[in-house]
Amino acid sequence: MADSSKDFRALEDSGEPAGASRSVGAAVGAARDALARKLVAAGATPNRITIVGFVFTCGAGYCLARGASAAVPYFNFSGDSSSWWPVLAAGFLVLAGACDMLDGAVARVGKLHTRAGAVLDSSVDRFSDIAIFVGCLLHFATRATPNLTYQLLAVFALCNSVLISYVKARAETLVPDCSVGYWLRGERFAAVLIGCSFGHVPAVLWQLAISGFFTVWRRMSYAYRVLQATDGGRPLPPRGPAPGLLGRLQLWRHPRGSVAYDLVTGAHVAYIIVLPCFWPVLRAGGDYADPLRNWLFG
Repeated sequence: MADSSKDFRALEDSGEPAGASRSVGAAVGAARDALARKLVAAGATPNRITIVGFVFTCGAGYCLARGASAAVPYFNFSGDSSSWWPVLAAGFLVLAGACDMLDGAVARVGKLHTRAGAVLDSSVDRFSDIAIFVGCLLHFATRATPNLTYQLLAVFALCNSVLISYVKARAETLVPDCSVGYWLRGERFAAVLIGCSFGHVPAVLWQLAISGFFTVWRRMSYAYRVLQATDGGRPLPPRGPAPGLLGRLQLWRHPRGSVAYDLVTGAHVAYIIVLPCFWPVLRAGGDYADPLRNWLFG
């Protein structure tokens, strides 16, 4: 993951007041860089850290293949079948996330950055997305009664994760910067981690399969409008919210670390933790656990 100064550069450029996530991000960034300096002194290399992180992610994918739809024993108020598999997945994800932050920090602090390493890091990030969502797909495909809805949601979530990164990479061969949209890699990773920690992975699949597409669309439309403006000699469109009242309502377009960003993030976190407690379909349970199968086969 990028260093904190890059993460919050858009916030500084916008002049918006910083939210709590800005302070948390700064503290995490300082701790990460301090640990990165120790790792450099110990002879660690970014590529090795990247590979170790991928191994941890594969461990999380395996745990999700075993128990993506299970409740966790300490947050099970519905009487659903509980398991420690999601918790183990969360543990692996914490280790993988630490590696994901540290590989770039080690490269920067130790001046070990190479173009080949950058390609490796980006490629392994995509493989990591595949490991997580294929694990979820396998879980719902191998249940006693396979769940078609959640298999499809896992596929859509994976497609969105890959396309979010692909559109940015392709667009930035033509435009200076296409880092727009809410669902960046850090946000997607955090959503899966929270879902595992609370035993609500199915809810996260709905979230990333549906709202994740809006980040894909945002990046496509932004790149298109930038190219149109450039070709027509017009001012570039805003990367953040639109001017005026509409922009004040577009909380999801405000930069990382802003108060508006914190409100949107809080809503997403509340959805993952709270709503599945009241709506069984978000736990892949109840009478409508597989709405796609019900619609296709009655």
